[in-house]
Amino acid sequence: MDNRIYAAAAALTGAAVSATPAAAKVIDQSEIGFTVAHTAQVAAPPADVWKMLRSPDKWWSKEHSWSGNAANFWLDSPAGGCFCEKLPDSGNGQGSVQHARILFAQPNQLLRLSGAFGPLQGEALTGTLSIQIKETPTGSRIRFDYVVGGYMRLKVSEIAPVVDGVMGEQLAGLAKALGSDGNVAVDPAKENDR
Repeated sequence: MDNRIYAAAAALTGAAVSATPAAAKVIDQSEIGFTVAHTAQVAAPPADVWKMLRSPDKWWSKEHSWSGNAANFWLDSPAGGCFCEKLPDSGNGQGSVQHARILFAQPNQLLRLSGAFGPLQGEALTGTLSIQIKETPTGSRIRFDYVVGGYMRLKVSEIAPVVDGVMGEQLAGLAKALGSDGNVAVDPAKENDR
């Protein structure tokens, strides 16, 4: 396997271990893929969640970027739009990364993206991240479901818990950006919540 893939997976593993929210859970896994899910409750109404969701530069961790700077993230929320990142000009021109493509956008309710994040991007995988927003009596419930499948050179049993931690960290960042305290409890979603 390419040493860059090992290095990226190792770096992702180290970052995830130090930042994994409590109660992370891999819903299922097999030789060809895995599913992770997280939920969070925030005091913000769905319209505020939707607005913040469309500004990943305010909540997605810089530790899980290619540029090392969260300010380089942007998201065009209509279907066909891009969750992308600008790469700094290294003397050869400015680069960019497409983390995911928007498949479905229903304001204040659902954003679905297709993309293999981080070291998964170099594999023959499809990843689908569904972000659901549901109004509750005290604000909103946010749910991240990330389903990954296809061929990969990485061991599913090793990478699935790492990706689970990273997705939980991103949901915690979103909840914190919406006004929750720094000790956001991100509970694992239950299979029957889908």
